[in-house]
Amino acid sequence: MVLESIMLMGTSSHVGKSILTTAFCRIFYREGRRVVPFKAQNMALNSYVTKDGLEMGRAQVAQAEAAGLEPMVDMNPVLLKPTGNSRSQVILAGRSIGTMSAREYHAGYSLEAFDEVKAALARLQQDFDTLVVEGAGSPAEVNLKSHDIVNMRVAKYLHAPVLLIADIDRGGALASLVGTLELLDEEERALVKGLVINKFRGDVSLFTPAIDFLEEKTGKPVLGIVPYIEDMGIDDEDSVSLEEREEKQEKKAEIRIAVIELPKLSNFTDFDALADEPDVEVTYVRRPEELGSPDLIILPGSKNTTEDLLFVRESGLEAAIRASVEGGTPLIGICGGYQMLGEAIADPHRVESEHGEVKGLGYLPMKTTFAEQKHTRQVTADCPGMEFFGCTLLGRGMAGYEIHMGETEFTAPVRHPFYIHAERGETSRWDGALREDGLVFGTYIHGLFDDDAFRRQLINTLRIQKGLPPLAIQRNRRQQKERAYEHLADVVESALDMERVRAIMAEMAEEQCDRGECE
Repeated sequence: MVLESIMLMGTSSHVGKSILTTAFCRIFYREGRRVVPFKAQNMALNSYVTKDGLEMGRAQVAQAEAAGLEPMVDMNPVLLKPTGNSRSQVILAGRSIGTMSAREYHAGYSLEAFDEVKAALARLQQDFDTLVVEGAGSPAEVNLKSHDIVNMRVAKYLHAPVLLIADIDRGGALASLVGTLELLDEEERALVKGLVINKFRGDVSLFTPAIDFLEEKTGKPVLGIVPYIEDMGIDDEDSVSLEEREEKQEKKAEIRIAVIELPKLSNFTDFDALADEPDVEVTYVRRPEELGSPDLIILPGSKNTTEDLLFVRESGLEAAIRASVEGGTPLIGICGGYQMLGEAIADPHRVESEHGEVKGLGYLPMKTTFAEQKHTRQVTADCPGMEFFGCTLLGRGMAGYEIHMGETEFTAPVRHPFYIHAERGETSRWDGALREDGLVFGTYIHGLFDDDAFRRQLINTLRIQKGLPPLAIQRNRRQQKERAYEHLADVVESALDMERVRAIMAEMAEEQCDRGECE
């Protein structure tokens, strides 16, 4: 059996490949196809843990949801998580195999990792009939092509038709399309079957001369012009999209939540559900003067906790946070942010940095020591009754996940806010810590705020302290995502010549059969 496939590549990073891949997954899913997303290699700090405890890129999670699937690591067999100083933690088939420099990875290991890419593709081929493949960055980076395992090497291996995407909103779209094609070799150019203009604003009819130019200059058809879509409500892949979203945010709401924007901030998708609430404004704070007087401060996860803790201290943010908390502002730490709330963080094996031990913020009686083995697991947790900021927070059966290297030990008795149920042979256990005055708590659980009831309780606690009336649940996170996937698919399907896309996919699959590659 040969999969019908389509591969989406871009003229650069952040042209919308992930979002258009998500759209294609939902379009084909609605047609009744057994469609699956795939990205050979991701570089991102946003990650996710599958049901079997394996780590993968967040973008493929959204794509899986759009395809009606449970996320699985074969959708993203290689994940690189930057740690700083041109080094990344390498996640292969969902497990960390250590940290490598850019030179070590690209010059020595990436082609070995391609064996895992091929193995993942072979497994997907057994269960699905349509593959939507996402590239990374640009396929025309001549200094990287010899060891690239995510762009044209994948297209050639699959004999997949390629759509080349340009972001017209950032400017230079025509030149980037022409230039990218010019830098590809003849075999690679032959795989590019169409061009797509993304994030278009204004009157499409005025773009006709540009389409004529592109088709004449490149010999490739322009298969559509996708309009700029505001507020898609779909998880973003990395902090560049976070910055773009902040630039256009004009929301002013009754409740302001300040998230400390750490240099190695990870899993900021934890706070998307909060930002989507109509009465909440989430701002990302980089400097002390930006903190102001929020209703809640959150220290998020980090890929380099000790370095980011030092950044908080040396930037003056620690002093600003401390002044706010002493003035009665509540503080929450998630994962790495939770570790920062303790008395110290030790890294004896130099897992994340060269700092053997760093003094913590001292809000909670605990010390965290980084181990060489990473904890990655999905969890189901209850909140039996946490007295936070003068109110009781309750929760049952809240789904989340853990991704951390640290082992936390307590130096004094402490109240634990969350009870994690035993799953897959593990024992039940308590998680997190709550300060005695109920003003500070931390947890290792990512995804807590996706729980509609718990999220609204937390926001209502902040509302009550401001003298505002509590509100009923305002958002259903799951339904909201489904509506977003449907809207995205509607927009993209109407903007592109999907009949031509389907014909191209079928033609390329038939060519494989003609070469004797069908089973």
